[in-house]
Amino acid sequence: MPGKRLSRRAFVAAAGAVQAAGQTGSRQPVVVAPQIQSQIQAQADPIRVVTMYKFEPDEVEKLKRAVPNARVDVTVCSSRDEFRQKLREAEVVYESLRGDDLDYAPKLRWLQAGGAGMEGMDPKLRQSPLVVTNMARVFAHGISETAFALLLSLTRGITKYYYPQFAKRQMKPVGTVKSDHHTELVGRTMGIVGMGGIGSMIARRAYYGFDMRVVATDAKPIPKPEYVAELHDPTWFPAMAPQVDVLVAAAPHTPSTERMFNEQVFRGMKKTAYFLAMSRGKLFDDMALVKALKEGWIAGAGLDVFPQEPPPSNHPIFDCDNVVMTAHTSGWSPDRQVRLIDLFAENLRRYAIGQPLLNVVDKKAGY
Repeated sequence: MPGKRLSRRAFVAAAGAVQAAGQTGSRQPVVVAPQIQSQIQAQADPIRVVTMYKFEPDEVEKLKRAVPNARVDVTVCSSRDEFRQKLREAEVVYESLRGDDLDYAPKLRWLQAGGAGMEGMDPKLRQSPLVVTNMARVFAHGISETAFALLLSLTRGITKYYYPQFAKRQMKPVGTVKSDHHTELVGRTMGIVGMGGIGSMIARRAYYGFDMRVVATDAKPIPKPEYVAELHDPTWFPAMAPQVDVLVAAAPHTPSTERMFNEQVFRGMKKTAYFLAMSRGKLFDDMALVKALKEGWIAGAGLDVFPQEPPPSNHPIFDCDNVVMTAHTSGWSPDRQVRLIDLFAENLRRYAIGQPLLNVVDKKAGY
């Protein structure tokens, strides 16, 4: 807000503006701006942050330094009772909040969620005027790298042909120099459902790193990035799925996306195509996927998420030799924690001066 100095008293109005802007389809990337001390007015009362998340001492200090001319009090609670007691004076909560917690929080204005997915939001919280921000895009770096780790393990035959040999202390080539036991990504088409943080990062790496053609769908009317050949609304999904060589599930979990990757979709895909599930497990029908893998409707699947996590030991997915899985850990790394704290710190700075926050959640849409 050049030329203006706003206190957090104007926060609710500013956040409402961001909510409205988000409904037009704009996506604001996570960018941690440098601290602009001249814009921050001294505040007589502290910004009280309450959480049950176990911040490290250096992380707490970083949050406090985010607002140089105002005091930031961060209270880390060790029990639900203590949390509710401290809620009475809190303006900000970090990580999570139950709907019935709102009865103990008369001064609460903002919840900074500790994750990206918001499908589990309490209905009472969803209907409240409380502003919610999330960690969208913070985890996309690791998730996109894992996506290609899974995909390359499949296309280069690593998991299917070479891991079993290694376990037997053997190693010999499989196939011939011309056979399709090893395939390449160059020139292939990747189709991505959901061009948020995860989808956008996977698309960038596919285009710039592997010379792939990228097509995608998204529920918001966002501008088409230069690294995407075609971008359409979700109604294009049935036409997109049969034409791609890699189909990626990167959308949020909502009523309209639940089990959207089903038997009809898998049957319609190329027999040489691969399926990657990188956002939420409930986007795909796991038993239909097992059937697709066992009967050869598709070539293979890479899964970081699953409808039931972890899948039970007797699940038939473990009988498929053309699937590779990780335990919903694709976003994990020390670096993601740095980005997480940086985003919260930047939002605290913005909150202190009444600037629009990053990653405001559209509570009606669910993301």
